[in-house]
Amino acid sequence: MTHHITRRVLLAAGAVLALAPALALAEPVTIRILQVNDWDAFEGDGRKGGFSRLMTVLEQENAAAPEVLFIHAGDALSPSLLSSFDKGAHMIELLNRLPLDLFVMGNHEFDFGPENAVEQLSRAEFTVLNSNVRTAQGELFPGTVAAKMIEVQGVRLGFFGLTTPDTLQISSPGDTVFEPVLPSARTMVEKLRSEGADLVVGVVHTGWSDDWELFEFSGADVILTGHDHDLRVAYNGKVAMVESGSQADYVTAIELTVDRIKDGDRERLVWRPAFRAIDTATVAPHPAALEITKGYEDKLSAELDVEIGTTSTPLDSRRATVRGMEAAIGNLIADAIRASVDADVAITNGGGIRGNTEYPAGTRLTRRDIQTELPFGNRTVKLKVTGAVIRKTLENGFSMVEEGAGRFPQVSGMTVTYDMARPAGARVVSVEIGGVPLDDAKTYTLATNDFMARGGDGYTMLAEGEVLIDANAAQFMASQVMDYIDAAGEVAPAPVGRIVRLN
Repeated sequence: MTHHITRRVLLAAGAVLALAPALALAEPVTIRILQVNDWDAFEGDGRKGGFSRLMTVLEQENAAAPEVLFIHAGDALSPSLLSSFDKGAHMIELLNRLPLDLFVMGNHEFDFGPENAVEQLSRAEFTVLNSNVRTAQGELFPGTVAAKMIEVQGVRLGFFGLTTPDTLQISSPGDTVFEPVLPSARTMVEKLRSEGADLVVGVVHTGWSDDWELFEFSGADVILTGHDHDLRVAYNGKVAMVESGSQADYVTAIELTVDRIKDGDRERLVWRPAFRAIDTATVAPHPAALEITKGYEDKLSAELDVEIGTTSTPLDSRRATVRGMEAAIGNLIADAIRASVDADVAITNGGGIRGNTEYPAGTRLTRRDIQTELPFGNRTVKLKVTGAVIRKTLENGFSMVEEGAGRFPQVSGMTVTYDMARPAGARVVSVEIGGVPLDDAKTYTLATNDFMARGGDGYTMLAEGEVLIDANAAQFMASQVMDYIDAAGEVAPAPVGRIVRLN
């Protein structure tokens, strides 16, 4: 297999460029861009997605067009099953085998800390775009470039990259600095146009609200986005925006037809987009790619394909379930970590449960299942906190339910009622622990994960607690859940009214 399918000359924005005057094009030029985002699992789900089917799509698309740009809009190093062992190194290896032109950092590039992000990106053979992430010393994050100019058939495309500042709350970037999204975009748009870009493209890993601000106010021509896992396109006659779902289930093709027309004595560039969502379930896995992924599968199988127990009730770890309601699998995980550290209560964030699947009653659970559900390598810490802190913790957990945020709490040892008609921060109606109303002045022991304990997902109030078991002394959550199931032999978790939603 060749290392790259196709390439074109890449010119670093900001370098000294000899920009020739615009030339009239004899006929319109078509520029094909292929995009994926939030792709971190090399294997797919057996029917779609993953490295081997993505390779097939790229090979087919490159054979059908003279020039193709392939772009990844962030989240690759984590949270896959294998990344919990190698911290995302295998994804850099796979991306290096693809004809990847541009990559922007997502929040999950920081899941194993900024040092790991630097280490992994140093091995990248593709360009990592980054216009708003800096070190604590104010330098551009190592291994990245602020912008890139790519010329395709006489049309100059200027690219910039943005990463969501929410990374500070939802990942582990340490003292890394994330500059505001819209101001950063406007600065880069102005810079790239001044350097001769005919079209400006933002490759961004940002949430829905930031996406739409960029769409309406940044001045960019095209926005290629990730983070929300949506499959969507938008075009208002001036700006095009695309997001391609996740896990390479879909590859979105954006074809820009570009022409220069005479407007009196002046020449004006005009363009229009066309969109195709390529369903990777419709293509066969690439044989050479399957050989590569088999090696990764073999490494995992010896350790993970071991049965540990049976669930006699169905489990649902789909994103909307674990981020929006009491989930049986959330109860199982919370019960396991609570029992492992002998705490009064447990709270874990639904966003840390990542399998996005359903297990029928009677399923024989394996180590692989649990590691897939809990891929981040989080550890269970034990804190002594007041009832007031527990109340604030729950308020934070319910503060962004309507957005499907990962902070939604899965709990053990308590029952909670909350009211969605109330404003965020004042939604908790009642809390009972051991059948007794929560006492704000009383102290309780709380099991939670180390990500939340250090303020992740907005759980900054947990810093008010006394640490009884810190992250250095703690065990992995996944191991505790495996041991819990193994000891029981059979588990029967179910939604039982631990979390009650009003309105």
